[in-house]
Amino acid sequence: MINDLVEYFKNKKILILGFGREGISTYKFLRKYLKSQFLYIADRKEGFEVDNQILKDDKNIKVISGEKYLENLQDYDVIMKSPGISFKGMDVSGFKGKIKSQLELLLEFFDNFTIGITGTKGKSTTSTLIHKVLDEQNVKNLFMGNIGIPAFDYIEEIQSDTKIVLEMSSHQLEFMHMSPNIAILLNVYEEHLDHYDSYQKYAEAKGNICKFQKNTDYIIYNYDNEIVRDLVQNARSNKIAVTLNNNLVEDNIKLVDRKIYFNDKLLYDDNLEKRYLVGDFNLNNIMFVLMVSEILKLDLNKTINTIENFKGLEHRLEFVGKYDDVLYYDNAIATIPQSTIEAINALKNVNTLIIGGMDRGIDYADFIDFLNESDIENIICMPKTGYDIGKKLKYRNVYFTETLEEAVNTAKKVTKKGKSCLLSPAAASYEYFKNFEEKGDLFKKLVKKV
Repeated sequence: MINDLVEYFKNKKILILGFGREGISTYKFLRKYLKSQFLYIADRKEGFEVDNQILKDDKNIKVISGEKYLENLQDYDVIMKSPGISFKGMDVSGFKGKIKSQLELLLEFFDNFTIGITGTKGKSTTSTLIHKVLDEQNVKNLFMGNIGIPAFDYIEEIQSDTKIVLEMSSHQLEFMHMSPNIAILLNVYEEHLDHYDSYQKYAEAKGNICKFQKNTDYIIYNYDNEIVRDLVQNARSNKIAVTLNNNLVEDNIKLVDRKIYFNDKLLYDDNLEKRYLVGDFNLNNIMFVLMVSEILKLDLNKTINTIENFKGLEHRLEFVGKYDDVLYYDNAIATIPQSTIEAINALKNVNTLIIGGMDRGIDYADFIDFLNESDIENIICMPKTGYDIGKKLKYRNVYFTETLEEAVNTAKKVTKKGKSCLLSPAAASYEYFKNFEEKGDLFKKLVKKV
């Protein structure tokens, strides 16, 4: 399988586009198996090659950097595009068929059973939980993709009976022509408008997770999300609908009286089971995990046990601690309004909310209406989106702060004892932080600071 992949690259004019985590992974793979083949590497960052010692002694490379790094893409045979590279506003017709990714080549050259998970929100939690379910039932598997693990980093560990769990972002799916055996489409909300020409283009990228499936494959999808229903309409695979709100007749997994059923089979009773993953949005994620367990004929009791003991991921409605009788939660992952709304509904006792981040053109009208109708007393607004939202809020205490430190200090002063303070930006962290992890880490540090 690796030999076929290496043969695919051999004697081609290859461009590694973007030299971050995945670009470096691609370079290392190619250099291991094609030691002297000439390679091209392009990145917006000027002088990036100077900072990367692995390129220091390589005489068989040409580096393109700076503002013109996206020029002449039609001249290459293969463009190994890193997920973060955007072609927004560009005409890609001259090179679209040459764009490849690690995940697509994995699906093309390896025959392993694959489970792919995507969605605007919930994909990291759901994919990690599926990986843990497989692990705890001794099913040989590897977990890679958008979770931060490039596929080529573990490609040598893949054996014929290895199942592969793939967290798949829209950026990774955008130019894909392959789909996994089990595809999970959790939801689609307005997001990443800084990367795509339109919301429709973003949604279409998500839909590629099932677009190329065979009739023996499965698409498990969120029936309650209208855009998702449209995306899976023409899928050739076996469709399984997941719903919290609709009483579908067959081929579905649904919630009735807080009990999860697959058709007529009871899988999970939320009235009885204890879980660390709070909120109905997490219960929705759990439904997808249960369905994978059913398709793979795993032990249901063991699957439920894994779900019960899973404490979630960092920065995803993470309980930071109780300080001065106030509960603090880090939900820095919330880059869209829907995620913040779900977090508020899950906690139920939010007295202070910290919002705001990078403006990517998302419509906040419904979110503003939600906040105006909520019983949250204190809303702390950070630039840029927080300022725009805060000016339209009524009947509550609104605070405008420049920094996260100022926001946390304000929260400590105004939050009522016995209540919760929630960091849930409803916007991306870029411009002000490297990523949401950096923002969440600083929040936790500031909360714990005496």
